[in-house]
Amino acid sequence: MYHPIEELPDEYFDLYFSKSSFMKYFFSAQGMGQQTGLGLIRILVGAFMIYHGWEVFEQDKMVGYQQWLTDLNFPAPATMAYIGKGSEFVGGVFLALGLLTRLAIIPLIATMAIICFGMGKGRIFMDEQHPFLFILLFLVFFFCGPGRYSLDKLIFKNREPRLVIS
Repeated sequence: MYHPIEELPDEYFDLYFSKSSFMKYFFSAQGMGQQTGLGLIRILVGAFMIYHGWEVFEQDKMVGYQQWLTDLNFPAPATMAYIGKGSEFVGGVFLALGLLTRLAIIPLIATMAIICFGMGKGRIFMDEQHPFLFILLFLVFFFCGPGRYSLDKLIFKNREPRLVIS
C-alpha cells in the first residue's frame, strides 16, 4: 500500500516538528504569548465594561434600571442603579488600563454577582450567563494579575513580591 508520507525526507520532519518549532509549543501544555494574550483580553474586557457602564450617562436608561430595581424590591433603587453602572464604567477604565487591577475588580465582581444572583435567578447556563462569564474573567485577572503590559507593572515594578521558600 502506498503512503506518501513515507517518501518524505527526514529533513521535512525536522523542519516542521523540531524542538524550536511552533507546532511543538502548540501541542504542549506550555503557555504561548501569555503576557500579550492576557493584556489583549484585559483591554477587551475593560472595553466591554466601559461600554456597559457608559449607560450611567444616559438618563432614559438609568430611569429604566431604577424602575427594574424598584420592581425587584431593591433598597434605594436609584442609588443602586448608579452604583452598579458607575462601577462598570470606572472599573472598566481601570481594568483596560491595568491600573489598580485587583482593587478595581472587586466592585466589578460584586456588581456582576448582584446582576446574576440578585436581579436574576442565578441561572448561569441560561439567562444570567453573560454576567457570570464576566465574573469568571474577573477572577482570572484577580488571580493572574494584569500582566506585563499594564500600568500596574510600570507603577509597582519595584514592589513585586518575591517568593521565598524555606
